[in-house]
Amino acid sequence: MAKSIKTIPAAVQENQNKTQEPKGLEGFELESLRVSQDFVKDSGVKKLLTTVPVRKPNRQDFVRVHPESSYVLDTMLLNLKEERETYLIDPSLRDGITRELTFTRLALAVNRQKVVFLWQMRLPDSSGKTDVWSLSAMEAFEEAKRRWVRVSANMSLGAYEIYEALGDLSDPEWPEETMTEIVRIAFRNSFIDSYDHPVLRRLRGEG
Repeated sequence: MAKSIKTIPAAVQENQNKTQEPKGLEGFELESLRVSQDFVKDSGVKKLLTTVPVRKPNRQDFVRVHPESSYVLDTMLLNLKEERETYLIDPSLRDGITRELTFTRLALAVNRQKVVFLWQMRLPDSSGKTDVWSLSAMEAFEEAKRRWVRVSANMSLGAYEIYEALGDLSDPEWPEETMTEIVRIAFRNSFIDSYDHPVLRRLRGEG
């Protein structure tokens, strides 16, 4: 004699599923929730470099500098202190505003949070004059090529103090972009290439 099989109508089954209470994490194995450190890399996701700040290192951050000279640019920058804005100037426009420009070194750097930035350091002017602040910044820059350092301004000393990380920290992860590409990203909204640029007009007292 054949055994009868009871079937549950689809609508009834759907209602039963809806009324079942969620179990939350009950019954879950911890290992099934664990994610490897290479998850993002293995999943084929690549982080795009879209913002590159131009600044000095934050005093709480340990930083490294890219050791290759190709990731260093010595150039002229226009710093508007009150507005806290920094502009890269087209070489053809430098002669008209020489006194407003600062001879600057831009070096590719990164902190422990993997934030890439261009470390801004003042270089000696045409007379060769420099100060203790600039000298101590350059010392920190050289040290950061080899090890993780923290740079803190000491106003009483009149110079930057350099602190070396005591832990065995891993090497930094550098972006794949070239220095040319990084500079383009950093100054894409702050490059002055026209005599009629609003910033230059303001310096000439025209607006």
